[in-house]
Amino acid sequence: MHRRSVISLGAAALACAAVLSPLAAQAQGFPARPVKLVIAFPAGGPTDITMRQLADNASKILGQPVIIDNKPGAGGTLPAQALQSSPADGYTVAQIPLGVFRLGYTTKLNWDPIKDISYVINVTGYAFGVVVPAESPFKTWADFVAYAKANPGALTYGSTGNFTSPHLTMETVAQKAGIKLQHVPYKGSADLMQAVVGGHLMAAADSTGFAPQVEAGKLRVLNTWGATRLAKFPDAPTLKELGYDIVQNSPFGIGAPKGTPPEVVKKLHDAFKQAMEEPSYVASLGRYDMLPNYMSSAEYTKFAQETMGKEKVVIEKLGLAKAP
Repeated sequence: MHRRSVISLGAAALACAAVLSPLAAQAQGFPARPVKLVIAFPAGGPTDITMRQLADNASKILGQPVIIDNKPGAGGTLPAQALQSSPADGYTVAQIPLGVFRLGYTTKLNWDPIKDISYVINVTGYAFGVVVPAESPFKTWADFVAYAKANPGALTYGSTGNFTSPHLTMETVAQKAGIKLQHVPYKGSADLMQAVVGGHLMAAADSTGFAPQVEAGKLRVLNTWGATRLAKFPDAPTLKELGYDIVQNSPFGIGAPKGTPPEVVKKLHDAFKQAMEEPSYVASLGRYDMLPNYMSSAEYTKFAQETMGKEKVVIEKLGLAKAP
């Protein structure tokens, strides 16, 4: 090779390095300032409490604060939407509830929940159930169904929003049971619990954010939705025990904007993985019968792809798909 060609190649390599170095340096020095973690539900509920503990643990590992930003509403999908206008630098990440994978089937989107999110890590999943006020005449699920059959559309229940897992699972159960219910959406567990304890609703379908109210004798659990009974509520039957072939635990994790550098995604993944293994996080989940549910970035991306297909079937079966 001629000396001139070698010099040219060397100059080209230096030029490429000069172009790439700011991005590489940014990834190398990440994080150099606080990271914002946007979550889908209000302060005071089980998501907020457990994610704050996770963020606190991750702050110590990353060496920068991880600050919680609550964006409730729209069935838990606002954090994912916020990623679409955030810089792809890792300084804004978001909780990705299961409702994100239904969004394209129920509303018109100008972004794709699979292609336009960098999936970082899955951390846990909810435990769900149906509760009624302690003074309710519904002592069992059979009482609930009998009343609903005798009074079509009169039985009110609340959830944490339209097209959330509690809403859609409850509608699926109602369809299987041959009953018609009146759904009332709320922004999060804290508001929902106030409504059902206050007697403004006849029932609530929710994650186990209802645990403190049940333990205080204000609410009664009629059923739970896991594969087995919950340790905190051993007397409450599962949906499967009641004859419905349904298990719902709604895994959720953390995503970043599309195009976030792989090195930054890896740093976030590693920090949150270590954070979710800390006893303090496991204990915070335990308050609500939740468990760590780890998926790597690759596994979480695959889960998102598969879940999109499954949720399409559910939405169409319930007749809730948007008009073409």
